[in-house]
Amino acid sequence: MDFIKNAVSSATGDKEHKTTENNTNQQKDDYGDKVFAAGVKKSGYNIDRSTQEKITDGAREAFEKVTGKQVSDKFSN
Repeated sequence: MDFIKNAVSSATGDKEHKTTENNTNQQKDDYGDKVFAAGVKKSGYNIDRSTQEKITDGAREAFEKVTGKQVSDKFSN
């Protein structure tokens, strides 16, 4: 049923569904993601959002593995 709703909304140009998706992505950004995104933008590289998330998650996991300390949710989700 959701498939039909999505097909109809995309065919009619319904912006509500797209806005909801963008809002949920923006809410997931933590300080680490924001800093990395700003650095990527300033350096002129074009890295998509999912790749940026993978890079920051990998850095967080490496930090936790090396130090044995957990990173605060404020800085990484």
